[in-house]
Amino acid sequence: MAKALFGHVGGSDPRMVQEMRRLQNRVRDLEAEVSRLQARNDQLSMAVTETSGSSDREPALA
Repeated sequence: MAKALFGHVGGSDPRMVQEMRRLQNRVRDLEAEVSRLQARNDQLSMAVTETSGSSDREPALA
């Protein structure tokens, strides 16, 4: 009975450890992708702001 309890409570299942590592790697990859996309979005926003700041635009209709 003690072995069954140890396996249930305290033992580390190799499949569970492997899945946890896989998920941690996936989260790390997704966080890097979010950072990359945020940086690209910032670049594009700055480019739009620079081009839209010109005075030759037509006034907006009110």
